Amino acid sequence: MNNIHYISSNPLDLATIQSIILEEKQLELSNEAIDKIENCRAYLDDKLKAETQPIYGINTGFGSLYNVKISKDNLTKLQENLMMSHACGTGDVVPNQVVKLMLLLKIQSLSYGHSGVQLQTVQRLIAFFNHNILPIVYTQGSLGASGDLAPLAHLSLPLIGKGKVWYKDAILDAEDLNTFFKWDVIKLQSKEGLALLNGTQFMSAYGIYLLLKSYKLSYLADLIGSISLEAFDGRIEPFDELIHLVRPHNGQLKTAERIRAFVEGSEIIQQEKQHVQDPYSFRCIPQVHGATKDTLAFVEKTFITEINSVTDNPNIFAKEDKIISGGNFHGQPLALALDYLKIAMSELGNISERRVFQLVSGLRGLPAFLVDNPGLNSGFMIPQYTAASIVSANKQLASPASIDSIVSSNGQEDHVSMGANAATQAYSLIHNVERVLAIELFNASQALCFRLPLQSSSFIESFLQSYRVEVPFVKEDEVLHDDIEASIIFIKHLEIDSEVLFD
Repeated sequence: MNNIHYISSNPLDLATIQSIILEEKQLELSNEAIDKIENCRAYLDDKLKAETQPIYGINTGFGSLYNVKISKDNLTKLQENLMMSHACGTGDVVPNQVVKLMLLLKIQSLSYGHSGVQLQTVQRLIAFFNHNILPIVYTQGSLGASGDLAPLAHLSLPLIGKGKVWYKDAILDAEDLNTFFKWDVIKLQSKEGLALLNGTQFMSAYGIYLLLKSYKLSYLADLIGSISLEAFDGRIEPFDELIHLVRPHNGQLKTAERIRAFVEGSEIIQQEKQHVQDPYSFRCIPQVHGATKDTLAFVEKTFITEINSVTDNPNIFAKEDKIISGGNFHGQPLALALDYLKIAMSELGNISERRVFQLVSGLRGLPAFLVDNPGLNSGFMIPQYTAASIVSANKQLASPASIDSIVSSNGQEDHVSMGANAATQAYSLIHNVERVLAIELFNASQALCFRLPLQSSSFIESFLQSYRVEVPFVKEDEVLHDDIEASIIFIKHLEIDSEVLFD
């Protein structure tokens, strides 16, 4: 198996990124990428030799200091000062999985040859990725507009021997890391600090990580919803293809198709029903889950465009002999997409909690709170409380961050996206959805046992057989926290083929 991914003009997509991460692939620059990086750097060096006029970010100050010209003797110091002064992150440490994606996405963006960095700078970032050297980055500090300045400063500090990194289960000073690997610090050339700090890789890395997780949770919401449908003795008619073809939203069609496949061959779904309708949390699974799927498709399109783009400033166009200062670092597209993702995924948690409520309500022949001898046993009364608490928290997290803006840099940066805040909110929210779905699985598995001797589909029975190894039937009151945590871990460790997730 080829365990190398070549950085090139071939666009990254979700399946490729998942493969790089899960298979722990090594990165290498393609010859095409090397040529683009070197040609751009050579053009910039020649330009600086001949140019006497100030060029923003290359021989000037930054932000509102754009009109302060810097002498050629101080260009390296200018870039190092930029990196150190902008490393102002605080708060929680960014998860390692997200930091590794930040490295991948920064490398990809710099490889297009419009940023003016040295080849050795990109190669050192690749060495970080390949050795699993993950700089310590903090969640707070980015306005999501001049790029993710503070987080990217922390990501880049180890290049100049500053900051800290996570390596082999320990936190090291970057200086000690360089000694261990016998690396010299990178002597930053003109423009390089700005190329490293400008960009949207903090927001983008969170977005990609959360998209991968959201697609998995979307699939599991369909599967767990199907188990709840069976446990509640629900009807199959709302999933008939005919009613979805006359309202043919893609996500709705896909959800109904999945549910039909999940319950195919079930004795429970085929038995005669005493009720003519189900509550909306069951009957409208295609419409609600489907709308989230359509949102994921929009968010994916936004992020895939972003991660295959150049997002620093200024941009260098050697062929056209232009250096253009613009605003590709502004995170507005990502901020809106992340807020939309928050809302859509929050709804998966909302409807899941409603199904939990129905399952514990003593309806459809199920015992109250899904336990024998209710009264003496409280059974599954309080897991529903827990789910309700989580979905309420998610409603607060789902409030859009992108509608806010605060003036910065003495008014030069007078509109910002707040996409970084949307990203960290989305991280909390989507992990909350995972917990709610785990609680629904816990309830649905318990409830389905009361339908014996009737069997669900072979697919669902096989899935539950694996689950019940970790979380068996609850006969009487016990510490349910342990079962909920085991359910969360079960979901977290499930591996689902990318062809199923991204079809």
